[in-house]
Amino acid sequence: MALLLWGIFGVDMNVWLDAFLRLQIVVIVMTVTVMGLIYIERKFVGRIQMRLGPMRTGPYGTLQSIADALKLLTKEDIRPATADFWLFELAPYVTFVPVFMTLLVLPFMEGWFVRDLQLGLFYIVAISGVTVIGYLMAGWASDNKYALLGAVRSAAQLISYELPLVLGVLAVSMVAGSLNLNDIVIQQDTVPNLVLQPLPFLILLTAVLAELSRRPFDIPIGESELVGGPWVEYSGIRWSIIFALTEYAGLWAFSIIGALVFLGGWEWPFGTRDFWGDFDFVYQLVLVFSKSFLLILTMMWISATFPRLRIDQLMAFCWKILLPFGFLQVIINGIVLTYVEDSETARDIVLFLTSGALVVAMAYVIYLATRQPSREERVGAALAARSAQ
Repeated sequence: MALLLWGIFGVDMNVWLDAFLRLQIVVIVMTVTVMGLIYIERKFVGRIQMRLGPMRTGPYGTLQSIADALKLLTKEDIRPATADFWLFELAPYVTFVPVFMTLLVLPFMEGWFVRDLQLGLFYIVAISGVTVIGYLMAGWASDNKYALLGAVRSAAQLISYELPLVLGVLAVSMVAGSLNLNDIVIQQDTVPNLVLQPLPFLILLTAVLAELSRRPFDIPIGESELVGGPWVEYSGIRWSIIFALTEYAGLWAFSIIGALVFLGGWEWPFGTRDFWGDFDFVYQLVLVFSKSFLLILTMMWISATFPRLRIDQLMAFCWKILLPFGFLQVIINGIVLTYVEDSETARDIVLFLTSGALVVAMAYVIYLATRQPSREERVGAALAARSAQ
């Protein structure tokens, strides 16, 4: 109703009332989206694994998420006798709040957000790193060795992959000339940043999977090793806050960010349309949500098909591959934007070619790092080792 008042009738409201109503809309949309994403992933992964997924609760299992939510809300909430009371109680909320605060600055369509920040992209990167505090609180407060080990793994992983995430965001903001999300979307009215900067897009996609601890970066959770990581002692509503709200709200938030920063948001490929009149916001919402849904399916597909990395592989991939190539991208962008000023088209072509070359180089480095030696190479190495003895 509030959206219709602003979009159609142009009703002016008190600033605080306006922010409150927008906040309620974000909460409602987030809750519905999270429940929908849980169902979609279960069906999507089921299809990949040649099974049906949930089918019994409601038509084609559509009410399964609601049934699971009711079950978790009514389950007994157990706290270990030796747990630190306050840290154990607060950890789920400390983990969720940064994800929710990220949603407050996202423009879901042109000019519509809870609050507009000129440094919106910087704010998102900064606030997303706070979730690691919740992981550490949960692991320490649970008084469980598996939880503590999972928390330490989480801290190492999240802090490490925060650096490539910053470099990827910095590279794109240099091209856009702004950290404001609205300005970045408008800059993509002709060519999306996915074309100009493919390497930062891949870095962002990888870093998001690591930030959300989704496969193949689910080492902090590791059901087969740590039986749930920092959250092993949680149950009921607190576990639902961690699993459902934090993970899937984070997945949705970062997919919206990817759609805005790399896929052109509501601008590309059609530009801003006026033939919808007062209902132009419908077109913009459909475009942004469609692009974000495409990114969500991509991340779900990666999680369903790739095996979990070892902890040494995870850290080596960050520090030896993503971080150096991220630095190279930022340096090259600075050089191109400084010295190629004659034509915007020429600048875009150079940005595309240099970033594409870095993608090819990174793929080759990954190939060399993961390549298995041939039989002849193994025999030669064995003979060399034997002759050296």
